[in-house]
Amino acid sequence: MKSDKASKPNSVLLVKDAVRLSKLLSLVLRHQPEKLGIEIDAQGYTDVEILLYKMQSAGWQIDREILDEVVSTNNKQRFAYDSTGTKIRASQGHSLHVDLKYEPVIPPAVLYHGTGEKSLASILANGLSKRSRQHVHLCADIKTAIQVGKRHGPPVVLIVQAKRMHENGYRFYLSDNGVWLTDFVGPEHLSILEET
Repeated sequence: MKSDKASKPNSVLLVKDAVRLSKLLSLVLRHQPEKLGIEIDAQGYTDVEILLYKMQSAGWQIDREILDEVVSTNNKQRFAYDSTGTKIRASQGHSLHVDLKYEPVIPPAVLYHGTGEKSLASILANGLSKRSRQHVHLCADIKTAIQVGKRHGPPVVLIVQAKRMHENGYRFYLSDNGVWLTDFVGPEHLSILEET
């Protein structure tokens, strides 16, 4: 929503503008804060006023009202304010090293991971690794896993034996937006959901 592309009609953000803004926030809060010249602290937060100033300086039509709308209406609840409302961060998905201060929790018996068909053979051979991110992302429900998998081509849903992993010493965390996180899922803890 650069100034030449969008405006704020009747205080309601257009869907396409909200998507573009969400993508920019994901990029700078998770991976590349230098794109806007902001700094991310050890817990992944940045100052809201500085973020708004840097975005406005880069030509984005944004103010606190628009930012609040993106944070509150994002369907995946990707962003969260701190308790004072003066700092913002991505809830999970960082390639930057941050400590989100999530405490280990006991997972449900099974969790799910959505992927594309093209990745299936490698995952079944090597497991799920976090790669450039801080954690492997898992879902509590099949519907969400299917949606995630569709981003990578024809979807495949994997069942993760989370309870068994937990009993074997693996740690699980639950992000503010309901994404389950762990460091690695070995192939022995995975099976394919037959019907998606």
